[in-house]
Amino acid sequence: MDSVARGTALRVQHLRKAYKDVVAVDGLDLEICTGECFGLLGPNGAGKTTTMEICEGLVAADSGEVEMLGMRWDRDAEPLRQRLGVQLQDTQLADKLTVFETVRLFRSFYRAGPAPEEVIALVQLEEKKKSRVCNLSGGQKQRLAMACALVGDPDFLFLDEPTTGLDPQARRQLWDLIEEFKASGRTILLTTHYMDEAERLCDRIAIIDHGKVIALGTPRELIASIGVEHVVEFCAGSAAKPVAVAALRQIEGVREVRSENGSIEMLVTALHSAVPALLEELGRQGAPLTELRTHSASLEDVFVTLTGRHLRDE
Repeated sequence: MDSVARGTALRVQHLRKAYKDVVAVDGLDLEICTGECFGLLGPNGAGKTTTMEICEGLVAADSGEVEMLGMRWDRDAEPLRQRLGVQLQDTQLADKLTVFETVRLFRSFYRAGPAPEEVIALVQLEEKKKSRVCNLSGGQKQRLAMACALVGDPDFLFLDEPTTGLDPQARRQLWDLIEEFKASGRTILLTTHYMDEAERLCDRIAIIDHGKVIALGTPRELIASIGVEHVVEFCAGSAAKPVAVAALRQIEGVREVRSENGSIEMLVTALHSAVPALLEELGRQGAPLTELRTHSASLEDVFVTLTGRHLRDE
């Protein structure tokens, strides 16, 4: 698989798409480099799926420009399709075809690419080669959808939640395949609801909400942007005597306190001083501690800080 020349693989400028009751994409700008795995994260209704569909040529924008691999959909549709691979969030395949027949069918749409057997081996479906699609598990169907996206030897790969439904081992196998694809110099635009997946695979991430990019950077840059190093999560007090959250915000080094479903999270700059101060404050309030967990700040914390929601809750 040859790589394309290093440069800008996708440039989106002032993209806008409105439907009858909502503006799905509102003046969005993106630039993705060749050889980059770029993550697009956002809650439901944020505009990420519409943005993906416009870039894939499935939906027409109301205004704005999309240039991909130096081409545009309005003048280069056929050659552009030959260089793209697309895995949709919910790929509908013919139930009565076998795995081999499905991959062979998709291979027939492209002028070049690996043999169906090679792609089936890549996604580790050799044992299911003769099985009908209707007899595959959800995870196996996801891997088959990935095979269909790869069979044209694409330069640019769209992956919309590619590991949904996969068990942990299958997820990691697919991660390895995605990393091999990127290492060969090609480009990936990825959406996911798994933050560990985004942190491992993505070189850069854009978080979008209400059709706009609200944060952009590497995973490390985004985590650093919220100004905290650790998260302290705990349960204390009782329904009759809940913890006075306002007092927790006065603890030195506490940047934010969130309370949800009986659990309290504190975003802190220094774990070694925040935890003793927390225990002292709970003792002062007479609120017995029942659970205590800590972790380093993550993309999930960035997402909640910026959007007020957990990505998986969406």
